[in-house]
Amino acid sequence: MASMDMASDTAKTDWASETEQALLDEALKLAPMRGWTWPMARAAGAAIGLTGPETELLIPHGPADLAALLSRRHDAKALASLADPTPLKIRGRIRAAVGARLDAAAADEGAVRRWAGWLALPLNTPLALRLVWESADQLWRWAGDTATDENHYSKRAILAGILISALAIRLQAGEAEAMAFVDRRIENVMAFEQWKATLKPADHLREVAMALAKLRYR
Repeated sequence: MASMDMASDTAKTDWASETEQALLDEALKLAPMRGWTWPMARAAGAAIGLTGPETELLIPHGPADLAALLSRRHDAKALASLADPTPLKIRGRIRAAVGARLDAAAADEGAVRRWAGWLALPLNTPLALRLVWESADQLWRWAGDTATDENHYSKRAILAGILISALAIRLQAGEAEAMAFVDRRIENVMAFEQWKATLKPADHLREVAMALAKLRYR
């Protein structure tokens, strides 16, 4: 009986995950014109045969849940595209990681513009910070970071700021400008001694907040 219950739970989990991804696929088609909104989320649900209540059951927070699904999809795509980091120095690893993450987002550019603008609203800032922190954490882990002290947090805060600013530049000016910005920022902050000497936690948070503002008011 226990094994049957476990199989049933697994099937439900698989169905939910697959349906979430199908819902996200439809949302990416609708968002460029309809925005990152609850009506768009319900329309995406209807496109895959869900009723309004079924959509709300699957994604109870509507656009917020879809925003998280998209960020995590782009994280997964970026990591899947990255090769073994071992031959690269740390600067090269971070550059490759950021470039892969930007490429993953750019593949859904129309929807990402609406997604980024929605996340940049003050009400959605906590979610935006949580998602960009997740992205930074996964990229640092791919790069081989094993820090567990305060450096763990400093590295992720710095990379979060780079990711948000670079995405804003990618959406406005294109890949070359975005990667030129990334190169400049890596040169400035990737050396640990430079972090200790010139940057404080408040500086990292301020940079992330300013980057979010650029996404909103570009």
